[in-house]
Amino acid sequence: MTAMLQKRSGGIRTYIAQGEYAIAGVEEAVISTILGSCVATCLWDPVAKIGGMNHFLLPEGPSSRSDVSSFGANAMELLINALIRAGAVRERLRAKVFGGAEMYKGLTNAGNQNGLFVLSYLKRENIPCDGKSLGGGQARRVEFFPAQGKARQKLVEDPHLIERRPVPETTSDLELF
Repeated sequence: MTAMLQKRSGGIRTYIAQGEYAIAGVEEAVISTILGSCVATCLWDPVAKIGGMNHFLLPEGPSSRSDVSSFGANAMELLINALIRAGAVRERLRAKVFGGAEMYKGLTNAGNQNGLFVLSYLKRENIPCDGKSLGGGQARRVEFFPAQGKARQKLVEDPHLIERRPVPETTSDLELF
């Protein structure tokens, strides 16, 4: 992946994976993801009733990598810029952040670094953080309702969860629209 994939949430539900983000401005829209040590930032403008979510892997990475969207600062700027292009006002943005778990004890400090990065970034950019669920040792499933600025999480029981996009089920059933 050479750039962060933006998913414009045209439908009711949009799933984002690592290195992706989505924005939406309709009441029924839900953006979701599953996080381990990665962090998702939910941003929204309560007046314009538009919001979005990103999912990044690490705070920063080597400049030689082409998938810079998996790194915090780039992921944050891409999401903010997309929201502004869609009608949000930067000074009204609010945030909620999730993730940053220590999935494998003693193996890496990435989750903690991600959490510290996102809180520092929001403070530096004067974006209020209205809620956070960072750290711990369990993965999280996060759902964000961007037009309302509401989020919910569910802790995932499987401690060996691998963060990746789910594969759609294939069935032999036929459904006509």
